[in-house]
Amino acid sequence: MPRGPVCAAPLVCETHARDPRARSMNQIDEGDPMSDTTAERSESVQPSPDLDVAMAAAVKASPLLAATAPAERAVWLRAIADALDADADTLVPLAMSESHLPEQRLTGELVRTTFQLRLFAELLERGAYLEAAVDHADPTWGMGPRPDLRRVLRPLGVAAVYAASNFPFAFSVPGGDTAAAIAAGCPVVVKAHPAHPELSRAVASHIEGALRASGAPDGTFALVEGLQTGRDLVLHPDLTVATFTGSLRGGRALFDLAASRPTPIPFYGELGSVNPVFVTASAAAARAEEIATGFAGSMTLGVGQFCTKPGVLLVPRGAGIEPLVVDAVRASSGGVMLDDKIRDGFFSGLGTLADRSDVELLAGDPTSADVPTPTLYATDAAALLAHPHELLEEHFGPAALLVRYDSPDEAVAIANALEGQLTATVQSEEGDADAAALVSVLADKAGRVLWNGWPTGVTVSYAQQHGGPYPATTAPHFTSVGTASIARFLRPVAYQGVPDAVLPPSLQDANPWGIPRTVDGALLVE
Repeated sequence: MPRGPVCAAPLVCETHARDPRARSMNQIDEGDPMSDTTAERSESVQPSPDLDVAMAAAVKASPLLAATAPAERAVWLRAIADALDADADTLVPLAMSESHLPEQRLTGELVRTTFQLRLFAELLERGAYLEAAVDHADPTWGMGPRPDLRRVLRPLGVAAVYAASNFPFAFSVPGGDTAAAIAAGCPVVVKAHPAHPELSRAVASHIEGALRASGAPDGTFALVEGLQTGRDLVLHPDLTVATFTGSLRGGRALFDLAASRPTPIPFYGELGSVNPVFVTASAAAARAEEIATGFAGSMTLGVGQFCTKPGVLLVPRGAGIEPLVVDAVRASSGGVMLDDKIRDGFFSGLGTLADRSDVELLAGDPTSADVPTPTLYATDAAALLAHPHELLEEHFGPAALLVRYDSPDEAVAIANALEGQLTATVQSEEGDADAAALVSVLADKAGRVLWNGWPTGVTVSYAQQHGGPYPATTAPHFTSVGTASIARFLRPVAYQGVPDAVLPPSLQDANPWGIPRTVDGALLVE
């Protein structure tokens, strides 16, 4: 998912097994749906011995992690970042050998990965993420006497992280989910992705070594592998939360398993998105060539294997921008995809568009056997509004659909017809009244709304939101990128009338951790 200057992206985004659209989606190894997803079958699956060992150690470590000061966990995260940076000359070539990704891209991704580990360390040292609040007893409280109440966020417990294939560092074993979970004080069991097993093991060894050397409890981190283990992990009775970056189809299957447990657990899945880009008439008149070039570059970045790839471009009919987009796509380069299954899924998905009478091919060769060429199809707004599910499928790879619309009202109608998205972009000019209505509707549809930008390139920061309504994610009120992603691994607890010596340090009167707190409604910073 994310990447400093590179981009944010998860795995392949597919549809759920029961969705008829699934036939044209990418199939990816362990991102595929489980063949048996009923509660009865789920409960009969027994965890593998390796998983049991990892989970037992994690359960033992859980209370120890929860009791550590945030500043102590910050030391662990920096130690992991230092260990990965120190072995970059080995890790990057290993990632290249397993992913078909170029050295420059992977070097930047590793920089992003260690940056976010250190950013979480800074977050821990500040302490505000705990949202600690103290309300002293008040006999004159407006609604009647108030007891002493103190509220803080505490770790959920053992966390599962399902690694993605398309970002071997940033969304895999050492990625944002692992960083956020350890920062929160949760032991982590990572399910490795089979697309890069040797890299996963090498990185896991560095993480384990760094944690051990910096004094973290045994069981803070573990790596497990295998399709059956992935199923067993989400069903393990000691698991309390799981995160996933990948296909809608595979993520939904795991989500259903998480919900089928005797005790359901939170499952934070980042799934599918076509990331629409709306071009208004004013922008087409002012910056047509710039927009065409920018779109082609974003659509083909990383061979289109980013979750934030713009897959739909909506342009005013007859505005003159369409031929420029076609030229820009034709001038773009293809490339080798992550693996053969993703490539085959890409061509299979394009075949469904090629068979439609309401779609035309503008650029590219959807029958290319080995290296995909950037491909652009076109349709009109009427067809899209008549068949939104079929035409708004995500095609993981260098392909997009251009949609011609006839009026601002028609563009808004298309925006209203969208399912949940990770991003939605408006290319417009200042003072364009038509853009305001689009932005308003798109804010209801997407986790991030862009103005005159491109969705690929998801920075790790405090204000970032990488999420969105289903099917973009399973939990639209959370993010999987940025410091706010730590909230997925925490839950609030209020203590009423509890003696000071029994309270967690974050709520004791002396505030031994020195964290910011809201006391009787006023924010106090130590």
